[in-house]
Amino acid sequence: MGIVTDVILPAALAFIMFSLGLGLTLDDFARVLKQPRDFLVGAVSQVVILPVVAFLLATLWHLPPEIALGVMIIAAAPGGVTSNILTSFARGDVALSISLTAVISLLSVITIPFIVVFSYHYFMDGTLGEDLSIGKTAVSVFVIVTVPVLLGMLLRNLSEKFSIGFEPVAKKISALLFALVLFGAIYQERNNIIEYFSQAGLVTLVLNLLMMAIAYKVATLFSSGFQQRITIAIECGLQNGTLAIAVATLLFGGGLTVVPAATYSLIMFVTALVYIAFLRRQTAQERET
Repeated sequence: MGIVTDVILPAALAFIMFSLGLGLTLDDFARVLKQPRDFLVGAVSQVVILPVVAFLLATLWHLPPEIALGVMIIAAAPGGVTSNILTSFARGDVALSISLTAVISLLSVITIPFIVVFSYHYFMDGTLGEDLSIGKTAVSVFVIVTVPVLLGMLLRNLSEKFSIGFEPVAKKISALLFALVLFGAIYQERNNIIEYFSQAGLVTLVLNLLMMAIAYKVATLFSSGFQQRITIAIECGLQNGTLAIAVATLLFGGGLTVVPAATYSLIMFVTALVYIAFLRRQTAQERET
Protein backbone atom coordinates (compact mmCIF):
# COMPACT_ATOMS: atom_id res chain seq x y z
CA MET A 1 0.00 0.00 0.00
CA GLY A 2 2.88 2.36 0.88
CA ILE A 3 4.50 2.33 -2.55
CA VAL A 4 1.11 2.76 -4.25
CA THR A 5 0.17 5.75 -2.10
CA ASP A 6 3.59 7.34 -1.91
CA VAL A 7 4.90 6.73 -5.44
CA ILE A 8 2.55 5.24 -8.03
CA LEU A 9 -0.55 7.36 -7.41
CA PRO A 10 1.27 10.74 -7.26
CA ALA A 11 3.37 9.79 -10.30
CA ALA A 12 0.27 8.81 -12.31
CA LEU A 13 -1.50 12.05 -11.41
CA ALA A 14 1.63 14.10 -12.16
CA PHE A 15 1.90 12.56 -15.64
CA ILE A 16 -1.80 13.17 -16.34
CA MET A 17 -1.41 16.83 -15.36
CA PHE A 18 1.85 17.04 -17.34
CA SER A 19 0.02 15.81 -20.44
CA LEU A 20 -2.61 18.51 -19.86
CA GLY A 21 0.11 21.16 -19.75
CA LEU A 22 1.70 19.71 -22.87
CA GLY A 23 -1.39 20.64 -24.86
CA LEU A 24 -1.68 24.19 -23.52
CA THR A 25 -0.46 27.44 -25.01
CA LEU A 26 -0.69 31.02 -23.80
CA ASP A 27 -3.60 31.47 -26.23
CA ASP A 28 -5.66 29.12 -24.08
CA PHE A 29 -5.30 31.56 -21.21
CA ALA A 30 -5.58 34.71 -23.33
CA ARG A 31 -8.88 33.36 -24.63
CA VAL A 32 -10.33 33.99 -21.17
CA LEU A 33 -10.04 37.71 -21.87
CA LYS A 34 -11.59 37.28 -25.32
CA GLN A 35 -14.54 35.25 -24.02
CA PRO A 36 -14.89 36.59 -20.46
CA ARG A 37 -18.64 36.04 -20.16
CA ASP A 38 -18.62 32.39 -21.22
CA PHE A 39 -15.54 31.64 -19.14
CA LEU A 40 -16.99 33.34 -16.07
CA VAL A 41 -20.27 31.41 -16.37
CA GLY A 42 -18.36 28.13 -16.63
CA ALA A 43 -15.93 28.95 -13.83
CA VAL A 44 -18.62 30.10 -11.38
CA SER A 45 -20.71 27.01 -12.19
CA GLN A 46 -17.80 24.68 -11.47
CA VAL A 47 -15.90 26.44 -8.70
CA VAL A 48 -18.85 27.87 -6.74
CA ILE A 49 -22.17 26.24 -7.65
CA LEU A 50 -20.89 22.65 -7.85
CA PRO A 51 -19.37 22.59 -4.33
CA VAL A 52 -22.48 24.31 -2.92
CA VAL A 53 -24.77 21.72 -4.54
CA ALA A 54 -22.51 18.91 -3.29
CA PHE A 55 -22.52 20.35 0.24
CA LEU A 56 -26.31 20.60 0.29
CA LEU A 57 -26.66 17.01 -0.96
CA ALA A 58 -24.08 15.67 1.50
CA THR A 59 -25.79 17.48 4.38
CA LEU A 60 -29.42 16.68 3.51
CA TRP A 61 -28.61 13.07 2.57
CA HIS A 62 -27.27 12.36 6.10
CA LEU A 63 -24.29 10.47 4.67
CA PRO A 64 -21.58 8.83 6.75
CA PRO A 65 -18.97 11.53 7.45
CA GLU A 66 -16.24 9.89 5.31
CA ILE A 67 -18.63 9.56 2.35
CA ALA A 68 -19.73 13.19 2.75
CA LEU A 69 -16.09 14.30 2.78
CA GLY A 70 -15.44 12.20 -0.34
CA VAL A 71 -18.39 13.85 -2.13
CA MET A 72 -16.88 17.26 -1.36
CA ILE A 73 -13.47 16.14 -2.62
CA ILE A 74 -14.84 15.12 -6.04
CA ALA A 75 -16.84 18.35 -6.17
CA ALA A 76 -13.70 20.37 -5.41
CA ALA A 77 -11.72 18.73 -8.23
CA PRO A 78 -11.32 20.64 -11.50
CA GLY A 79 -12.68 19.36 -14.79
CA GLY A 80 -11.29 16.17 -16.23
CA VAL A 81 -8.84 16.11 -19.13
CA THR A 82 -11.28 14.02 -21.18
CA SER A 83 -13.87 16.81 -21.07
CA ASN A 84 -12.12 18.44 -24.02
CA ILE A 85 -12.48 15.28 -26.14
CA LEU A 86 -16.12 14.74 -25.21
CA THR A 87 -16.87 18.41 -25.88
CA SER A 88 -15.52 17.86 -29.37
CA PHE A 89 -17.76 14.79 -29.81
CA ALA A 90 -20.72 16.87 -28.65
CA ARG A 91 -19.79 19.65 -31.11
CA GLY A 92 -19.37 22.13 -28.29
CA ASP A 93 -16.89 24.98 -27.90
CA VAL A 94 -13.62 23.04 -27.57
CA ALA A 95 -11.53 26.20 -27.11
CA LEU A 96 -13.70 27.24 -24.15
CA SER A 97 -13.46 23.72 -22.72
CA ILE A 98 -9.66 23.79 -22.88
CA SER A 99 -9.52 27.23 -21.25
CA LEU A 100 -11.85 26.18 -18.42
CA THR A 101 -9.91 22.96 -17.77
CA ALA A 102 -6.56 24.77 -17.83
CA VAL A 103 -7.40 27.75 -15.66
CA ILE A 104 -9.52 25.88 -13.10
CA SER A 105 -6.84 23.17 -12.80
CA LEU A 106 -4.29 25.85 -11.91
CA LEU A 107 -6.78 27.58 -9.59
CA SER A 108 -7.32 24.28 -7.77
CA VAL A 109 -4.21 24.99 -5.72
CA ILE A 110 -6.42 27.59 -3.99
CA THR A 111 -9.93 26.15 -4.33
CA ILE A 112 -9.25 22.53 -3.29
CA PRO A 113 -7.53 23.39 0.03
CA PHE A 114 -10.34 25.71 1.12
CA ILE A 115 -13.17 23.34 0.16
CA VAL A 116 -11.51 20.16 1.44
CA VAL A 117 -10.27 21.62 4.72
CA PHE A 118 -13.66 23.23 5.44
CA SER A 119 -15.44 19.95 4.60
CA TYR A 120 -13.03 17.93 6.74
CA HIS A 121 -13.67 20.05 9.81
CA TYR A 122 -17.43 20.28 9.15
CA PHE A 123 -18.16 16.62 8.47
CA MET A 124 -15.33 14.87 10.30
CA ASP A 125 -14.63 17.28 13.19
CA GLY A 126 -11.05 16.08 13.21
CA THR A 127 -12.00 12.44 13.87
CA LEU A 128 -9.50 11.10 11.32
CA GLY A 129 -6.73 12.52 13.47
CA GLU A 130 -5.21 14.42 10.55
CA ASP A 131 -3.33 17.66 11.20
CA LEU A 132 -4.94 19.27 8.17
CA SER A 133 -4.48 22.90 7.23
CA ILE A 134 -5.11 25.00 4.15
CA GLY A 135 -1.38 25.66 3.77
CA LYS A 136 -0.43 21.97 3.99
CA THR A 137 -3.13 20.97 1.52
CA ALA A 138 -2.17 23.79 -0.87
CA VAL A 139 1.44 22.59 -0.93
CA SER A 140 0.32 19.02 -1.74
CA VAL A 141 -1.97 20.20 -4.56
CA PHE A 142 0.73 22.53 -5.90
CA VAL A 143 3.27 19.70 -6.13
CA ILE A 144 0.99 17.13 -7.78
CA VAL A 145 -1.07 19.46 -9.98
CA THR A 146 0.43 22.88 -10.66
CA VAL A 147 4.08 21.91 -11.09
CA PRO A 148 3.41 19.14 -13.67
CA VAL A 149 1.09 21.43 -15.67
CA LEU A 150 3.71 24.19 -15.72
CA LEU A 151 6.42 21.71 -16.73
CA GLY A 152 4.25 20.49 -19.61
CA MET A 153 3.67 24.07 -20.75
CA LEU A 154 7.40 24.79 -20.48
CA LEU A 155 8.25 21.79 -22.65
CA ARG A 156 5.60 22.88 -25.17
CA ASN A 157 7.24 26.32 -25.29
CA LEU A 158 10.80 24.99 -25.59
CA SER A 159 10.10 22.20 -28.10
CA GLU A 160 6.75 22.72 -29.80
CA LYS A 161 7.35 20.17 -32.56
CA PHE A 162 8.19 17.38 -30.11
CA SER A 163 5.32 18.34 -27.81
CA ILE A 164 2.72 18.30 -30.60
CA GLY A 165 3.94 14.87 -31.70
CA PHE A 166 4.08 13.44 -28.18
CA GLU A 167 0.79 14.92 -26.95
CA PRO A 168 -1.51 12.23 -28.50
CA VAL A 169 0.68 9.49 -27.00
CA ALA A 170 0.67 11.26 -23.63
CA LYS A 171 -3.13 11.48 -23.67
CA LYS A 172 -3.41 7.74 -24.37
CA ILE A 173 -1.03 6.99 -21.52
CA SER A 174 -3.04 9.36 -19.30
CA ALA A 175 -6.26 7.51 -20.14
CA LEU A 176 -4.60 4.21 -19.23
CA LEU A 177 -3.24 5.63 -15.99
CA PHE A 178 -6.66 7.02 -15.08
CA ALA A 179 -8.21 3.59 -15.64
CA LEU A 180 -5.50 1.92 -13.52
CA VAL A 181 -5.94 4.43 -10.68
CA LEU A 182 -9.73 4.11 -10.77
CA PHE A 183 -9.87 0.32 -10.83
CA GLY A 184 -6.99 0.15 -8.35
CA ALA A 185 -9.06 2.21 -5.92
CA ILE A 186 -12.06 -0.07 -6.49
CA TYR A 187 -9.94 -3.22 -6.12
CA GLN A 188 -8.50 -1.96 -2.86
CA GLU A 189 -12.01 -1.73 -1.41
CA ARG A 190 -13.28 -4.87 -3.18
CA ASN A 191 -14.45 -6.61 0.00
CA ASN A 192 -16.88 -3.80 0.76
CA ILE A 193 -17.55 -2.60 -2.77
CA ILE A 194 -21.28 -3.41 -2.88
CA GLU A 195 -21.93 -1.71 0.46
CA TYR A 196 -19.82 1.31 -0.51
CA PHE A 197 -21.52 1.72 -3.87
CA SER A 198 -24.91 1.50 -2.18
CA GLN A 199 -23.83 4.35 0.11
CA ALA A 200 -22.13 6.58 -2.47
CA GLY A 201 -23.47 5.53 -5.87
CA LEU A 202 -26.86 7.23 -5.73
CA VAL A 203 -25.67 10.52 -4.24
CA THR A 204 -22.86 10.84 -6.80
CA LEU A 205 -25.29 10.03 -9.63
CA VAL A 206 -27.70 12.71 -8.36
CA LEU A 207 -24.83 15.19 -7.98
CA ASN A 208 -23.65 14.51 -11.52
CA LEU A 209 -27.08 14.77 -13.18
CA LEU A 210 -28.22 17.71 -11.07
CA MET A 211 -25.05 19.69 -11.69
CA MET A 212 -25.08 19.12 -15.45
CA ALA A 213 -28.71 20.28 -15.55
CA ILE A 214 -28.01 23.33 -13.39
CA ALA A 215 -24.92 24.26 -15.40
CA TYR A 216 -26.85 23.93 -18.65
CA LYS A 217 -29.64 26.14 -17.29
CA VAL A 218 -27.23 28.77 -15.96
CA ALA A 219 -25.39 28.76 -19.28
CA THR A 220 -28.71 29.11 -21.12
CA LEU A 221 -29.40 32.27 -19.15
CA PHE A 222 -25.96 33.86 -19.27
CA SER A 223 -23.65 32.33 -21.92
CA SER A 224 -23.38 33.42 -25.54
CA GLY A 225 -24.75 30.39 -27.40
CA PHE A 226 -25.73 26.74 -27.76
CA GLN A 227 -22.16 25.44 -28.14
CA GLN A 228 -21.16 27.19 -24.93
CA ARG A 229 -24.09 25.64 -23.03
CA ILE A 230 -22.98 22.19 -24.16
CA THR A 231 -19.41 22.88 -23.09
CA ILE A 232 -20.21 24.27 -19.66
CA ALA A 233 -22.55 21.37 -18.85
CA ILE A 234 -19.87 18.83 -19.81
CA GLU A 235 -17.16 20.68 -17.87
CA CYS A 236 -19.34 20.63 -14.75
CA GLY A 237 -20.16 16.95 -15.19
CA LEU A 238 -16.68 15.56 -15.84
CA GLN A 239 -14.41 15.99 -12.83
CA ASN A 240 -10.75 15.03 -12.48
CA GLY A 241 -11.35 11.69 -10.80
CA THR A 242 -7.65 10.85 -10.55
CA LEU A 243 -6.98 14.04 -8.61
CA ALA A 244 -9.94 13.39 -6.30
CA ILE A 245 -8.74 9.83 -5.63
CA ALA A 246 -5.21 11.14 -5.00
CA VAL A 247 -6.42 13.81 -2.54
CA ALA A 248 -8.60 11.30 -0.68
CA THR A 249 -5.77 8.77 -0.54
CA LEU A 250 -2.82 11.06 0.20
CA LEU A 251 -4.58 13.22 2.78
CA PHE A 252 -6.97 10.73 4.39
CA GLY A 253 -5.56 7.31 3.63
CA GLY A 254 -8.31 6.32 1.20
CA GLY A 255 -10.98 4.07 2.65
CA LEU A 256 -14.51 5.46 2.50
CA THR A 257 -13.32 8.92 1.47
CA VAL A 258 -12.15 7.60 -1.90
CA VAL A 259 -15.42 5.82 -2.75
CA PRO A 260 -17.39 8.87 -4.04
CA ALA A 261 -14.54 9.74 -6.40
CA ALA A 262 -14.54 6.18 -7.74
CA THR A 263 -18.32 5.97 -8.19
CA TYR A 264 -18.51 9.46 -9.71
CA SER A 265 -15.68 8.64 -12.13
CA LEU A 266 -17.56 5.59 -13.40
CA ILE A 267 -20.91 7.37 -13.60
CA MET A 268 -19.76 10.60 -15.29
CA PHE A 269 -18.68 8.96 -18.55
CA VAL A 270 -21.99 7.15 -18.93
CA THR A 271 -24.07 10.27 -18.30
CA ALA A 272 -21.84 12.38 -20.56
CA LEU A 273 -22.18 9.88 -23.43
CA VAL A 274 -25.96 9.76 -22.96
CA TYR A 275 -26.01 13.56 -22.95
CA ILE A 276 -23.96 13.70 -26.17
CA ALA A 277 -26.18 11.08 -27.86
CA PHE A 278 -29.26 13.12 -26.89
CA LEU A 279 -27.72 16.31 -28.30
CA ARG A 280 -26.77 14.63 -31.58
CA ARG A 281 -30.23 13.13 -31.97
CA GLN A 282 -31.86 16.48 -31.21
CA THR A 283 -29.61 18.21 -33.74
CA ALA A 284 -30.42 15.61 -36.40
CA GLN A 285 -34.16 16.03 -35.82
CA GLU A 286 -33.86 19.83 -36.11
CA ARG A 287 -32.03 19.43 -39.44
CA GLU A 288 -34.75 17.13 -40.76
CA THR A 289 -37.46 19.65 -39.90
